[in-house]
Amino acid sequence: MGTFYAKCIIENHIKRTKSVSIPKILVDTGSEYTWIPGETLHKIGVIREKKDLAFIMANGQRITRSVGFAIIRIEEYFTIDEVVFGEEGDMVLLGARTLEGLNLTVDSRLKKLVASGPLPVAYVWSLD
Repeated sequence: MGTFYAKCIIENHIKRTKSVSIPKILVDTGSEYTWIPGETLHKIGVIREKKDLAFIMANGQRITRSVGFAIIRIEEYFTIDEVVFGEEGDMVLLGARTLEGLNLTVDSRLKKLVASGPLPVAYVWSLD
């Protein structure tokens, strides 16, 4: 598929006027979580809600990081999600959970994000 970057805005989920633009975030469907530099999250007042969560890096290394809640915006799409407080040396990543929340999918041929279309819903037939 190859790699590509997107740009997004991260907002404090309580005080939405506190936000920061991320001009280059790697779209990584292999990462469950979105990773943002910790100092960037602190700057807009995102709080560490979960501490010392264990992660396994692509190279097999086991690390711990904190996680908080933020609103992620890409163009007209937005969602609230858990974001990892990245530390020095960590990549800035847009993860699979955030992509699902945004209802965006990867167009690997064009190397860009596109709308996923209507959301699936379970339909229950009544036998009455």
